Amino acid sequence: MTLVPIAEYPDRIAADVARIGLAANGIEAVLFDGGMADLGLGFMTPVRLMVHEDDADRARDLIESA
Repeated sequence: MTLVPIAEYPDRIAADVARIGLAANGIEAVLFDGGMADLGLGFMTPVRLMVHEDDADRARDLIESA
């Protein structure tokens, strides 16, 4: 399974809201680099929202329409 980034967020809360929205639409997503954002370093290392490459186009559409 190959994961691809579909969005970046400066904090974990915003990224988690997007992840939950995708889950509500049947798309499994994970967050990468959330620990850095929790330390206040999101401006240097944003939280990346990752999905399976087969779900990427649909996930991007859902994120953009939210």
